[in-house]
Amino acid sequence: MFSFYVKKYSMGRLIAAGIATISIAGAGIGIGSVFSGFLTALAKNPTIEAKLFTYALLGFALTEAIALFGLMIVFLILFAL
Repeated sequence: MFSFYVKKYSMGRLIAAGIATISIAGAGIGIGSVFSGFLTALAKNPTIEAKLFTYALLGFALTEAIALFGLMIVFLILFAL
């Protein structure tokens, strides 16, 4: 009887971890959006390439940080709870 509850609890953790990985897909979409905006702005005004590239790298870093936070939550769900 006790093993049934342990298995049910493990299934819930796996489902929660699977749902939490959606944030990583969202970060991928965000990174694509950042560089799409960069290329569009670069095509419209190529003279400010250095400034645009700096902003694109900043946007990439912040978006990637969101993905790493999501991955950290997944690992916490799987191994720490």
